Amino acid sequence: GTRVEPRLPLPAAVAAAFALDLAWPVLLLAGVETVRVHPGDTAFTNLAFEAYPWTHSLLMVVLWSIAAAVACWRRLGVRAAVVVGALVASHWVLDWVTHRPDLPLWPGGPMVGIGLWRSVPATLVVEGALFASGIAAYAQATRPADALGHWTFVALVTLIGGIWITQPWSPPPPSEHAVAWGALALWMIVPLALVIARHRRRSAG
Repeated sequence: GTRVEPRLPLPAAVAAAFALDLAWPVLLLAGVETVRVHPGDTAFTNLAFEAYPWTHSLLMVVLWSIAAAVACWRRLGVRAAVVVGALVASHWVLDWVTHRPDLPLWPGGPMVGIGLWRSVPATLVVEGALFASGIAAYAQATRPADALGHWTFVALVTLIGGIWITQPWSPPPPSEHAVAWGALALWMIVPLALVIARHRRRSAG
């Protein structure tokens, strides 16, 4: 769980925060959304996000946030539901800051995006600070119950951090299909979070 809402399981919190990017490769493989390999699209990524209205338009993200909150409320209560809904929505807010204007306000609607990814140093500072603060908060709020609780946490941080930090220096993917299959690796965070939750305990205080 989290200090904000201790009853919220870590896997649910992690899945909510990454929900849009967990659904995205599935819809890519289904041909519902599209991405294009475009070297230098921004300084931080070689991908042009051509169409992802169902996972990344503001209207749909609001609806997904509400749906996730309702599903959580039935099992964990109002406070946990609010946190889950906010986590789903926060992903779009962060994407709005980082992406160039390629995020639709609604399917077929106008595109928005501030474009932090145009600068690698600025992206590393801003996203790195957010990533580090999240890691530090969870590490402070919990302690490993055994070696598995320590090393799965290290593995989760390494997986997420590795996917993120290597983007500006990675060669362009060989194909759009490879992008979709590679993005499915992010699904590993859910079972890792489940193991972490079972092998870490809340710190005293």
